[in-house]
Amino acid sequence: MKWVILILLAVLDYSGHWTTSKQTLPNIVLIFFDDMGYGDLGCYGALDVSTPHMDQLALEGIRFTNFLTAQAVCSASRAALLTGCYPNRIGISGALFPNAPNGIRSAVMTLAEMLKQKNYRTGIFGKWHLGDKKEFLPLQHGFDEYFGLPYSNDMWPVHYDGTPATDWKKDRFPPLPLMEGNEPVSFIHNHTDQGKLTRQYTERAVSFIEKNRRHPFFLYLPHSMPHVPIAASSAFKGTSKQGSYGDVIQELDWSVGQVLKALKENHLEKNTLVIVTSDNGPWLNYGNHAGSSGGFREGKGTSFEGGHRVPCIMRWQGKLPQGKVCNQLCSTLDILPTLASLSGCSLPTKKIDGIDVFSLLMNPESPSPREVFYYYYRRNALEAVRKGNWKLVLPHPGRSYENQLPGRDGFPGAAPEDVPINPGLYDLRRDPAERYDVSAANPAVLAELTALAEEAREDLGDDLTGKKGKNVREN
Repeated sequence: MKWVILILLAVLDYSGHWTTSKQTLPNIVLIFFDDMGYGDLGCYGALDVSTPHMDQLALEGIRFTNFLTAQAVCSASRAALLTGCYPNRIGISGALFPNAPNGIRSAVMTLAEMLKQKNYRTGIFGKWHLGDKKEFLPLQHGFDEYFGLPYSNDMWPVHYDGTPATDWKKDRFPPLPLMEGNEPVSFIHNHTDQGKLTRQYTERAVSFIEKNRRHPFFLYLPHSMPHVPIAASSAFKGTSKQGSYGDVIQELDWSVGQVLKALKENHLEKNTLVIVTSDNGPWLNYGNHAGSSGGFREGKGTSFEGGHRVPCIMRWQGKLPQGKVCNQLCSTLDILPTLASLSGCSLPTKKIDGIDVFSLLMNPESPSPREVFYYYYRRNALEAVRKGNWKLVLPHPGRSYENQLPGRDGFPGAAPEDVPINPGLYDLRRDPAERYDVSAANPAVLAELTALAEEAREDLGDDLTGKKGKNVREN
């Protein structure tokens, strides 16, 4: 009888543990770098820079090699990440400047608002850049806490009441409001202040983890670096062989290490999905203050792979396979619906463009649920379309860094915006650098992608052809 009771207790204990595990919501840590290129991490082939924490993260999780940001510029990219929508679908494009009249609106569900369905604690520590008026700030869009800059760290100065600052030329680094909630609590005035940002964001992120260790949480850590003007703290200056840019990357790697350390010390590693990625490719005309596209063509602000293809690493100890590489197509658009699947949240009622790619997380070698991707830029210009490994670049005026001498030490070189980009069909499996137009040899593929481009124009519109999309909403 004693043995029967012991067996029953064991079964009940196991059953209870299983039930608890099934019902436990995963914590989510989303780290988003600014202008970090595909080739800026050791595990992606970076030279003369050390990124041991992110390299280890890749060994313990999945490293994605065909991961695309939704648009190759700041605000648009962030809008897509947090909503699962192409940014032009919800009326956001480019990079929003201080006191912009538009921003992300209440009608659009953000990732933080979605996770609130399951009572997640939500915090953002870093760059927002989806509008700086109160109605657009994070606390009005599902976040419980916000500390950071409301826009890019290079934005020209205005006083917070909206009047222009006329004395900024006395200092190359203009005053920027550092926000706590809905109000500025201090200002970034100079290079030294810029160098404190990575540490300040990191310390707040670690504190958020410790404070919410007994409750499901969503931590969004969108770093301001390595966007120019780059700056590392005194602890990291001169630590890399790649100069100031390498110092900044190594401090960002330290930041990731601090977050991972906090998860481990609070026994949260096995119940936390960590995602590390970037908003777009490198701003190449800044030369030694810019990153590496890893051999892909062009960079930030272009629809070539150097602008869209970014590093992405995901780790969830005990749940996702370790040390795997995923070569399948997916995008920042897909993060929201994938996290909805993981957390049991309902998707937004309005149309989104993201696709649940959880199957890739479980088996990185399985076929991707995402087959098609549209490359939009400027206000609403369709510049390229992709299906599988085939990419059709459409004729358009665009930015180009080619045949331009890059700048140095924080000063930009030329990057003309109206260069005629010729049409071309590229087989990315054989030609990831997009150098060899093979449209003449593949008329059927050309016709199929041309038809897909027309579908995108009907849905989302296209300024280049004068099409107004049927399913674009103001915001």
